Amino acid sequence: MSRWLTFLCLIVLVSGCAAYATHQFDTVFGEQDSKHRVVDVNEEDKVFYNEQVRPILDSRCVSCHACYDAPCQLKLTAPAGLERGGSKELVYDGTRLLASSPTRLFIDANSTDEWRSKGFHPVLNERGQSPAANLQGSLLYRAIALRAKQGSFTQPILSDDYDFSLARDQQCVSVEEYRQFEQDYPNWGMPYGLPALSPSEYDVLSRWLATGGKMPEAASAPENLKKKVALWESRLNGDDLKTQLVSRYIYEHLYLYSLYLDGGEAFRFQLVRSKTPPGEAIDRIATRRPYDDPGVEHVYYRLWLDQEVKVQKNHIPMQLDEERYARWQSYFYSDDYEVTKDPGYKPEIAANPFKTFQEIPTRARYRFLLDHSQKTIMSFIKGPVCRGQVAVNVINDQFWVYFIDPEVVYGKGSTDYLEDQVQSLDLPASSNSLPIASWVRFSEQQKSYLSAKAALIESSGFNNTPLDLGLIWDGEGVNKNAALTIFRHFDNASVVKGMVGQQPKTAWVIDYPLLERIHYLLVAGFDVYGNVGHQLVTRLYMDFLRMEGEMNFLLFLPKENRETVRKYWYRDVNQIIKDYIFSDYIKVDRQSEVQYATDDHQSELYEKLRDKLSSVLDRSHDLEQSKLTSDQLKALYELQAVRGGGLVHLPNVSTILVTQQGVPLEVLSLIHNKAHANISSLLDEEDTRLPEEDGVTLVKGVLGDYPNVLMQVEEAELIDWAKQVGNLQTTEDYSNLLDTFGIRRTHPNFWFVSDAIANLNKQDRPRESGILDYNRLENR
Repeated sequence: MSRWLTFLCLIVLVSGCAAYATHQFDTVFGEQDSKHRVVDVNEEDKVFYNEQVRPILDSRCVSCHACYDAPCQLKLTAPAGLERGGSKELVYDGTRLLASSPTRLFIDANSTDEWRSKGFHPVLNERGQSPAANLQGSLLYRAIALRAKQGSFTQPILSDDYDFSLARDQQCVSVEEYRQFEQDYPNWGMPYGLPALSPSEYDVLSRWLATGGKMPEAASAPENLKKKVALWESRLNGDDLKTQLVSRYIYEHLYLYSLYLDGGEAFRFQLVRSKTPPGEAIDRIATRRPYDDPGVEHVYYRLWLDQEVKVQKNHIPMQLDEERYARWQSYFYSDDYEVTKDPGYKPEIAANPFKTFQEIPTRARYRFLLDHSQKTIMSFIKGPVCRGQVAVNVINDQFWVYFIDPEVVYGKGSTDYLEDQVQSLDLPASSNSLPIASWVRFSEQQKSYLSAKAALIESSGFNNTPLDLGLIWDGEGVNKNAALTIFRHFDNASVVKGMVGQQPKTAWVIDYPLLERIHYLLVAGFDVYGNVGHQLVTRLYMDFLRMEGEMNFLLFLPKENRETVRKYWYRDVNQIIKDYIFSDYIKVDRQSEVQYATDDHQSELYEKLRDKLSSVLDRSHDLEQSKLTSDQLKALYELQAVRGGGLVHLPNVSTILVTQQGVPLEVLSLIHNKAHANISSLLDEEDTRLPEEDGVTLVKGVLGDYPNVLMQVEEAELIDWAKQVGNLQTTEDYSNLLDTFGIRRTHPNFWFVSDAIANLNKQDRPRESGILDYNRLENR
């Protein structure tokens, strides 16, 4: 009883202090009144914001304040995010029992008052307007002032006063509570745990905030671009049932993409659902999922001008041009088929794309997804799952992906049979799920599907096609999406084109039903605001899909070799998983017709695939594309051949700036590929680790959107750096490596190196690049 009394008194005390602080602010600066600062400012203020203020926010603040994992939900990627402010509620909460209400910028509220009613507090002054009030009443100013007061770092590794864990308790205080926060956390100014703003940067932000923090409205698209928008919207909003169903299919797969309508980079669009037709202002339909009931009789697909700065971790660019439109036309309209009904939005239909889009030919849907398969898969990495170990620990740290050829397989016969089977494969679509009951049901459905698929392959094959490399899609000799590499970086991942790095332990071959289910499980059907059950069921279902992709790959190995390879992939797995993996319904007894000349069938298969796809393999990340010398390349390849040992001490992603007498020359990425006995454990990942089998991949350019450490290496010292990394043995060795080459959080050159990496990244990949995320930078 005494504990409860103490707790109650504490709540009363805190509430009283907050009320007193608010009263003090009211007395000095006037009562709070939400103000709208995204306005039509004069030309001088517009230039000042766009040319001086915005670049500082982008390069010093957005690296931590973007996407759903922005601390305190403070998104600084657009003026609307500053206007919205911060919240004490977490988006990523792996413990909540009930789904929470979505708070997506630009979607779930349309005004400052609406955000205040949802619990968001201002970060800019919303009281009496004077220079003093605008500074003291601004959380943004108080935060950078606190960091400036702290001064330069005096030690390379920050003390335990700092908490850089992603699951840390966030201190999301309002400005009325900030005085107490300054006393409790004197080192927690912004940028948090990074070098302070330069005097000139501090001066620019202070002057801007003192004069009211006004921000110009987003620039409107030029007239020539508006005409292209009108053209595409007319194409997507035809009155006939076929166009409506095709447009719905396109929308449900592209709604996360950044769409470019010309060659420029200044304007990007998102495909959205609107209550209003083309020609009228967009009235966005806000639903949890893209296939949820829109609540209106007629849905219009519109192109909304994206107002946010590019952030690499959620940027999925696509060019909309006449070539792409012609391909879409050939996929969806070249076959003579009829759409007879609107499938509607009942959850049991809408959550299963094989039911919703059954009347669109399988081949058409598959060709559409394959056309940009890297982006199709990348959506699961860069979509709502922009954070979460549980979401991605279902995949290996590095593996290659190939695809079944739609022209070979998806004719009449097998395609209809598989479609009939997949009709019963419902996907996790509830934001409030009971994980155990759901897993049992989905498991039984998956068993039934795989058993039917195995029987189909054994009886007649894919349209009587030989079980050889003729089944593998070659991109028609031009499409570089035919082979992909996926890297997992503990709680995030990257998808790149090509067969990057050394031969991986596993690989996937993806067919249409598998590719579609990956999208509807992890992208369209995933609710980041869902309860813990929804998130667990999603993770458990992805286990099935991974095993299916691996099974497809194993079919190309001699049948007598498949179980041996699979057992190696799943060493030390628990009995329940073992029974699933090695049961009869997942086996195919048909012999592979790939001809082998060696006993190392898996390695030979990789090389045969490399030869088959040689004309479309993307090599932009190859070290040979860099400006390095042959001796330097040799040293890097020797490092890439190292296994085990001290590699265990490396972080997941190291981003290295190579300089030539201090001038930025090149960016390299060092990816730590962690080995596991198996990846079937949901919670005990460390128990499956095999550090003696760890390796690294070295590539040109930025690979990985969340660097764990930055390094700067002079070109003349690159060979020594490679040897030092390869000879690591202890944590002290790694610390010495950072002492020599590391650009720790505390390093005085941190922002110089950060800016140089950003500039080179933009030069290398002008459209794909964006601001990197620094929430995972280490402190060691």
